[in-house]
Amino acid sequence: LPIDEITGKPWASTVRGKMHACGHDAHAAMGFAVAAHLNRSRDSFAGTVRLIFQPAEEDEPSGGRRVVEEGLLDDIDAAICLHVDPYTPSGKVAVGPGPYTLACDTFDVLVTGSAAHAAKPYEGIDALTVACSMVSELQKIVSRETDPYDPLVISVTAINGGNAYNVTAGKVAFKGTIRSGNDATRERAWRRLREMLEGIAASHGASVKIDIRRGEPGVVNDAGMAALIMAGARASIGADNALNMPGWSIADDFGYYSEKRPSVYFRLGIRNEGVGSVYPLHHSRFRVDETALKNGVLTLVSAATMYLAGQEDPGA
Repeated sequence: LPIDEITGKPWASTVRGKMHACGHDAHAAMGFAVAAHLNRSRDSFAGTVRLIFQPAEEDEPSGGRRVVEEGLLDDIDAAICLHVDPYTPSGKVAVGPGPYTLACDTFDVLVTGSAAHAAKPYEGIDALTVACSMVSELQKIVSRETDPYDPLVISVTAINGGNAYNVTAGKVAFKGTIRSGNDATRERAWRRLREMLEGIAASHGASVKIDIRRGEPGVVNDAGMAALIMAGARASIGADNALNMPGWSIADDFGYYSEKRPSVYFRLGIRNEGVGSVYPLHHSRFRVDETALKNGVLTLVSAATMYLAGQEDPGA
């Protein structure tokens, strides 16, 4: 990820602006361990387990979409995804049925006014003032127009405009994300964003260009597959380490998988204050409590072998 790592650890990135944040290296390590474990016990189950080391989960073009488009799911029956979670106690597995991550779309906005001397702003149209009004007003779509039980997050993540102390900005660009829990809310957020920004621009005599790009769909956990993970975790790491928990507001392009096959996305807790594993996924001090990885591997192996044995229903 484009983050300057400041963990100070021996394994820290040596390339400025590049960091193995979010846990993708830990996911790959667990994938290799699962492959080794299943290969050693190959004679004990019938069927095939395909491990997909997918690139570009955080970027466009989405690796998840490419996996689907290139046919890697065509001959499989179900899909399982694991992600580390710095908010859940280390070694605990968390999962639940139904919607589990949010769809994520991106937007770019260009506000055009007219520059003027900073001493006489009334002779122009200050694009920066207009853009700041837009950024503030956008939050009302969430706080005043959306049921708090209907997930929606709109975040402006960058704003750029102007380059002088004594000249008001003639153009300002900003960008961000729209994260939503269902298609109806997604479409409404798109519509209201356009209506609101166009109205604000018109009220100031400015113009606005809005570009919204559809991103990954939300992950929807199949109920039977979620129950499979719970059963696999209980059998391999103990019932105390298997948590039934609702989804979270991040996005993940595993949503493309869940549109095509019965799927489950579950979380592996890595929070351990003793080793400093307390920071968010995209934080410059993010680190993984590696002692938790064993439980992720055991849960994946147990769930896969249960599925292949026809025990995806925990009551079977």
